[in-house]
Amino acid sequence: MTAAAGARYDAIGRTYGRTRREDPHVAAQVHAALGDARTIVNVGAGSGSYEPADRAVVAVEPSVQMIRQRAGRPAPVVRGVAEALPFADGSFDLALAVLTAHHWTDAAAGLGELARVAARQVVLYFEPLRNRDFWAIEYFPAALDLPSEIDPPGERLLAEHLDLHEVRPVLVPRDCLDGFGVAFWARPEAYLDPDVQSGMSWLAMLPADDLARGTAALRADLASGAWDRRHGHLRTEDVYDGGYRLALAG
Repeated sequence: MTAAAGARYDAIGRTYGRTRREDPHVAAQVHAALGDARTIVNVGAGSGSYEPADRAVVAVEPSVQMIRQRAGRPAPVVRGVAEALPFADGSFDLALAVLTAHHWTDAAAGLGELARVAARQVVLYFEPLRNRDFWAIEYFPAALDLPSEIDPPGERLLAEHLDLHEVRPVLVPRDCLDGFGVAFWARPEAYLDPDVQSGMSWLAMLPADDLARGTAALRADLASGAWDRRHGHLRTEDVYDGGYRLALAG
């Protein structure tokens, strides 16, 4: 993630405090993956979700807007980017990266930095092929043309640059509190909310015409019942596999 990415989140991250709250189900899986690590660097830390309160954490984040939304988070923050972490080799027990690697300008370099500064790495990411099957892509297909979505880092790239030894699926609960990409898989009405849209980078970065067109189409399908005829079974499911994966390495 570069200074340009930080500037992008200065613009689109304004609603994170309202729509991007830590989900306890996801947090439990992330924290379990940390094992016995005591010192952690959280790279691309954003507003601080999923940082464990019982460990010594240093957050790295390029966006001033995101840093301002870290109220109440005890971890000190260093303004910096994944591709050039300002720490000596082996400074931490573990490097954590949560839903951030797809925004890095050079994912390979960023992963190399995680391995340089910490003996172990935990990365929450999404597998693009599974993610592209999400029903909302029907309404917002231009999202697949965004730089962050064209070739996001998946298991193959992680295995090339980290000593990857386990990949765990992270299933998204129906009542997910954290408004990331597929969080509202069973609550389609949420994708009509401008605050929700602006808290999701894949919608917030869409051209205005594409966003308006997709929103109007979804609203019409919800009103007519067309969405429920195609996808209504999701409303009764408990969890959804949206392609999110937790990589454990080192």
